[in-house]
Amino acid sequence: MRQNTGIYASLLTLFVAGCVTKGESTQNEELKSLPVTSLVAKDTLLHRTYVTDIQAVQNVEIRARVNGFLDKVYVDEGQEVKKGQLLFGINDAEYRSELAKAKAVLSNMVAEAKSASLELERVKMLVEKKVVAASELEVATARLSAAQAKIDEARSAESNAAMHLSYTSIRAPFDGIIDRIPLKTGSLISEGTLLTTVSDTREVYAYFNVSETEYLQYSKAIAKGDNSYRQVHLVLADGSDYNQTGQIETMESEFEENTGSIAFRARFANPAKLLKHGASGKVRLTSEMDSAIIIPQKAVFEMQDKNYVFVVDASNKVKMRNFVPKARFSHFYIVKSGLQPGERIVCEGVRNIRDGVQIAPRTVPMDSLLIL
Repeated sequence: MRQNTGIYASLLTLFVAGCVTKGESTQNEELKSLPVTSLVAKDTLLHRTYVTDIQAVQNVEIRARVNGFLDKVYVDEGQEVKKGQLLFGINDAEYRSELAKAKAVLSNMVAEAKSASLELERVKMLVEKKVVAASELEVATARLSAAQAKIDEARSAESNAAMHLSYTSIRAPFDGIIDRIPLKTGSLISEGTLLTTVSDTREVYAYFNVSETEYLQYSKAIAKGDNSYRQVHLVLADGSDYNQTGQIETMESEFEENTGSIAFRARFANPAKLLKHGASGKVRLTSEMDSAIIIPQKAVFEMQDKNYVFVVDASNKVKMRNFVPKARFSHFYIVKSGLQPGERIVCEGVRNIRDGVQIAPRTVPMDSLLIL
């Protein structure tokens, strides 16, 4: 009986030892292997991008100012034109006739005025000789004044007719490029009909909206004399960089009520005529930041509108830490307060751990995370 008791005691000892070993092994297996990086403070360039609307410095609709048939189209779509160059010709027979009629009326009025002037001189002589009454002189003077008024009216009509005739020859208001021409030769057009559009794209405007916070940062930097904030770069629709640097010129006077943003306007040179009116792209603003602490977006999680990271202590336990971001760009945050250089944080997988757990850290250099 004692022999059996000894056997049972030995088996129990082995079972307990096995359980302890298995528990320790299980605990080691439960330690999650997560990437951890050490925070560093370094000088950096902050890039912000904004969707932009590109417009020609001058973009004018060319419309007919008189009625008639389109007799001639002197240009083609997409053609470069010079200021004063003839673009369209409207049938002018009717307007030449009106001008000729106005000139004839003017000649008639001039003749009547000359006759009235001679009559006035004759009446003056008769009044001086007391052949006729003085009232006849007043009548003759009034007739001359009426004739001169008719001359002014006729000259106005002639000028108006000449102006209408000039409208039949439509010319370029400035150097530019012709847009689509919807009407062809022989089309009947009326006053106000759109004939084409001319765009001066030697320089273009880029309009983009920024937040109120970014507007204040920009205004304060400019007030300090940091004109580097005025320089902007343009990213084209295909993702390539435009080879000309732009300058912020001005901004709107009011914030948009719905978005809380304000529009800026930058000017870009366009010597190769690559940019067209109505094109799209992105404007990139670059600013320098000294001793900035940068953390990847994947390391951050939000709770009740606050930003947190998991800080790793010396025993590899994680602790939630709230921080205040200064700016956000691409997939990173720049820290304003709450974190210090040298501290270690979990840089990925923060949704899979909880406060106070121990992890198996896998060190990742910060420089490798900053490669965009």
